Amino acid sequence: MPATPQRRRTVRRLTIGAAVLAAAGLAATALPAGADTGHAARTGRTVDVQLLSFNDFHGNLEPPQGSSGTVEEIQPDGSKKSVPAGGAEYLAQSLRTARKGHPYSVTAAAGDLVGASPLLSGLFHDEPTVEAMNKLGLDVTSVGNHEFDEGRKELTRLQKGGCHPKDGCYEDGKKFRGAGFPYLTANVTDDKTGKPLLKPYTVWKHKGVKIGFIGVTLEGTPDIVNAEGIKGLKFHDEVETINKYAKVLNRQGVKSVVALIHEGGLPASTSYNYNCDSPGPGDGISGPITEIAKHVTSRVDALVTGHTHQAYACTIPDPSGKPRTVTSAASYGKLYTDTTLTYDRRTHDIVRTAVKAPGAANHVVDRSQPKAADMTSLIARWNKLAAPVAGGPVGHISADIAGRGANAPESPLGDVISDAQLEGTKADGKGGAQLALMNPGGVRSDLAFKASGSEGDGVVTYGEAFTVQPFTNMMNVVDLTGAQLLTALQQQVSGPNQASPKILQVSKGLTYTLDMTKSGADRIVKDSVKLNGEPLDPAKTYRVAMNEFLAGGGDGFPAFKEGKNKYVGPSDLDAFTAYLTAHSSADKPLTPPKADRITVVK
Repeated sequence: MPATPQRRRTVRRLTIGAAVLAAAGLAATALPAGADTGHAARTGRTVDVQLLSFNDFHGNLEPPQGSSGTVEEIQPDGSKKSVPAGGAEYLAQSLRTARKGHPYSVTAAAGDLVGASPLLSGLFHDEPTVEAMNKLGLDVTSVGNHEFDEGRKELTRLQKGGCHPKDGCYEDGKKFRGAGFPYLTANVTDDKTGKPLLKPYTVWKHKGVKIGFIGVTLEGTPDIVNAEGIKGLKFHDEVETINKYAKVLNRQGVKSVVALIHEGGLPASTSYNYNCDSPGPGDGISGPITEIAKHVTSRVDALVTGHTHQAYACTIPDPSGKPRTVTSAASYGKLYTDTTLTYDRRTHDIVRTAVKAPGAANHVVDRSQPKAADMTSLIARWNKLAAPVAGGPVGHISADIAGRGANAPESPLGDVISDAQLEGTKADGKGGAQLALMNPGGVRSDLAFKASGSEGDGVVTYGEAFTVQPFTNMMNVVDLTGAQLLTALQQQVSGPNQASPKILQVSKGLTYTLDMTKSGADRIVKDSVKLNGEPLDPAKTYRVAMNEFLAGGGDGFPAFKEGKNKYVGPSDLDAFTAYLTAHSSADKPLTPPKADRITVVK
């Protein structure tokens, strides 16, 4: 999901000690593509290939906290149950268990494996996550928008290896080896050469079976990442790019093709086991992926998608009318998808009839199963390096404060963060802000009351705060007229955000009504917008605080680029931790806000 990190600022502030920041690297390499489990190959005309997939891991090596670490499951009686899920120890174990009995098995991902990561991975520029992906046997992934959070050079380093250019190596005698799997960037090209930044496709081969993988990220990536990091790159149309490379693979004799697309959809239910093919194929899903799926060439046999952090295994007809699977496994390693691709040895293609698509289903990465020992060891090793920074307490809470898992336009944690940003910039000489706005995609987790370590229940550690606000965006305060501010609020639900609204989190004192029964900009009830009880004056100038990503027009808010008299304040993370420290104690913990600043009409 969107937002723009500049973690180097955080790392510069952190003191880990010379011994910790010595030479580093990865101790493991990727499992061979399609590693044989020892079973005899089938000798008939067709063979079933197991495609295991996931997406949007975002460096969640440890199980995510609060509602961010659960999936919703529909029970036989129609009721819904929250199931704890996710974490690298359980994801690795789930994938290894799933592979048993499948001599033909390939594992793929659809982007955002890194970026917006908890401190355990983010502090080390996501090297721990790349190491984990190598160990659990990932064969291939597309890039997501978050793979560009630290720019094209850092993405190239994650692929090829080498220690960080500024922060160096993290472990004595170890050099970072890079990803043992290809990152595919088919629709991301260099302006000068016209060639893809990294490989556009790869071909997985095992005992005569060949399956091509084409990887793309969403065309709108430039709108949701830091412009500086992607200078000199172009992001092309997903459908046109996939169709182009499907032809290339076809000419090479590769007839079986899977597209890995970092763009997604919105199922009608948040339950992972919801049937999105009811009443008909693909009827229960909407969003950008539906149009992409309808136009990607029928040469492509399955679409593995991501970006929206949703769970679905749908069937959407291809341009020829044949059913084709479109899947997504939520986020943070909470689910994996198991798709059966029936490969015809004579035609070299996946068997897809006019009535049947490859079978696909999402499975919970359940935390009741045994942990993968190598992942436990990896997490412990990196936690030891992070401990001097991560464990310090910064605040206290009385109960879970929902953020990422709130499933509502306004979240309690969004209110806390926007209040923190206002408090950190409202003083004269520190910006003079009158209100603050926070992009919802920048709220990466909940704050959980239950202790994640030995700190005790209700204690918020620096590492937990970092997990919520991992980008280290600098706060900006700018002048906006009331008219410009109203336009920005309307951009939450119009233009590029019309199909999938991005509702800004607002600081205390700003109130308005969001009428979801209307469409586009009309969803913002103009006369309802008030600041401290006073109607918004179109001609008046207001001092508005926001992170630098939003101030640059990110997330589809070009109105913010019109801001003047910019003041640069503390980082969003510093503002957040300072607020928690100032407004909570063991005796008087912070209570979750009511989240009642935006009145929603449904």
